[in-house]
Amino acid sequence: MPTHSTVEIKDLALATRIGTFKPNEAAPKTHLLDLTLSIDPRLVLIAIDDMAHVFDYDPLVAEIDRIARDGHYETQERLITRIVQACATHDAITALEIFLRKGPVLADSGMLGLRLTVDGAGLAAIRQAL
Repeated sequence: MPTHSTVEIKDLALATRIGTFKPNEAAPKTHLLDLTLSIDPRLVLIAIDDMAHVFDYDPLVAEIDRIARDGHYETQERLITRIVQACATHDAITALEIFLRKGPVLADSGMLGLRLTVDGAGLAAIRQAL
């Protein structure tokens, strides 16, 4: 039996507004999310082809979309915090890594992002604080 399994979401374009920009200042056009969720391998290697035996990520993706659209964010950090808290509400998730990036950064080029890794103990602390 494997000892580790993940659900991975890559390059998810979020419809969000982050930051405050002057009228002549270019605002990022794209906000992309990568999310790696550690889950119990028993939710991946299943004997019966039935949603009751797996981690259903669709509700989490819908919640992330709702959070991203939930008004204006001053910082990427706040959006990341809210997404991590949403992940913490799912007991099947045992750890996670999140990477949120925006672009362009300068002269219509580049991406700038933040990465956060939350281990099991960190996720437990977040759950307790909710």
